[in-house]
Amino acid sequence: MKKFLDENFLLESKTAQQLYHDFAKQMPIIDYHNHLPPDQIANDINFQNLTQVWLYGDHYKWRAMRTNGVHESYCTGDKDDYAKFEKWAATVPYTLRNPLYHWTHLELQRYYGINKILSSETAKEIYDEASAKLQTADYSVRNLLRMANVKVLCTTDDPIDSLEHHAKIKADGFEIKILPAFRPDKAMNVDDVATFNTYVDKVEAVSNVSVSSYDDYLKALKNRHDFFATMGSTVSDHGLEQIYAEDYTEAEIRTIFSKIRSGKALDYTENLKIKSAFLVEFAKWDAEKGWVQQFHLGALRNNNARMMRLLGPDTGWDSIGDFSQGKALAKFLNKLDTTDQLAKTILYNLNPADNEVMATMIGNFNDGSVAGKVQFGSGWWFLDQKDGMIKQMNALSNMGLLSKFVGMLTDSRSFMSYPRHEYFRRILCNMFGSEIENGELPNNIEWVGKVIEDICFNNANAYFGFNAVNKITAKSAALV
Repeated sequence: MKKFLDENFLLESKTAQQLYHDFAKQMPIIDYHNHLPPDQIANDINFQNLTQVWLYGDHYKWRAMRTNGVHESYCTGDKDDYAKFEKWAATVPYTLRNPLYHWTHLELQRYYGINKILSSETAKEIYDEASAKLQTADYSVRNLLRMANVKVLCTTDDPIDSLEHHAKIKADGFEIKILPAFRPDKAMNVDDVATFNTYVDKVEAVSNVSVSSYDDYLKALKNRHDFFATMGSTVSDHGLEQIYAEDYTEAEIRTIFSKIRSGKALDYTENLKIKSAFLVEFAKWDAEKGWVQQFHLGALRNNNARMMRLLGPDTGWDSIGDFSQGKALAKFLNKLDTTDQLAKTILYNLNPADNEVMATMIGNFNDGSVAGKVQFGSGWWFLDQKDGMIKQMNALSNMGLLSKFVGMLTDSRSFMSYPRHEYFRRILCNMFGSEIENGELPNNIEWVGKVIEDICFNNANAYFGFNAVNKITAKSAALV
């Protein structure tokens, strides 16, 4: 019987172990999509205890605690930090077979050297040991990123954000690239006219562009897009239920925008048309600048109206949606490709039933201009676990080129989440290792190892143009 979480965790063959330890393990990390707070990096803060770094803002853990019968006051409420941690520690033994169980213990091992199993019985000693370390200079957030071997990190930022924290980070000369990503979800969300009009006013103020028409609004948003570029951004991101690809005319969109500004609600078709127009304009700006555009598709958000009223969004009340994705996505990508304005694109899918749709869709628009120009992104959110990752990579392997995949990202709000890259890499190496040992792939360790190195780091480094370091191998990684 294998020991839990030993050095060969998830590596079921000697070949898988060789691929991981000799090739994947030492590769640096490019985290091209996450939700880390840039102000905490700018100020290089220290968390005072394990609850602050682990439970503040982590709706994965909150969902598990609620399911285990823990009252909301211990999740998002006013209980003290240790009381909240005790409830999490008591929940962990019940998370068996949930990825939280693996992630929790990987993080304890990798950051704190703690090999104990977290439970009510071990909660106090683990809390005290980890919290004491967190209060030292070695465990400031910048050092946590160094500890994880991160080279580039892209935060998620609203068009109206000042990016002052990114400016400070750059001015400090921090060696890890901390770059903003343009996330214009609020800039195109016309579902609530009053909220949207308030947002337009904020865009007007921050851009110093007077907005009295749709064209003015585009000019103001383009001003912000340009500003993000001056701050080092080369990435945009969209969180949508599905792509909007309704037919429209410019005259129609101008009329719809004027209707919104007069405070009148839109009908269903008007809503789809203006969202479609916004998406096309944003995509054209990305293509013009050579950015990478990312689309996170398929989340059914804020399902619990009562808790949404009490706690707001991003607090753990979302699920996988069953939206129809293929037809609109093809239409949108084709519209841009027809005028040669399709930027490098990553499609993330939240419904595993659509894996093959996404895996075949990317092949329709990979035109040879860039290796892997259109990507099927890694399993995310509810699918960033062993089964979800395997299904995504199998679909991509069967219908595309896994060898050109840009690999894993955290999509996380936690500085402790980087062992998820290790988790992904172990699963990746196990897939290849098993097939080599089964005679399904040739026993060419050097070549397969190179492919794994590329998926772990080199592909993303080249695709995004980050130039974090030159293309490297595991043998040179220790020198980076």
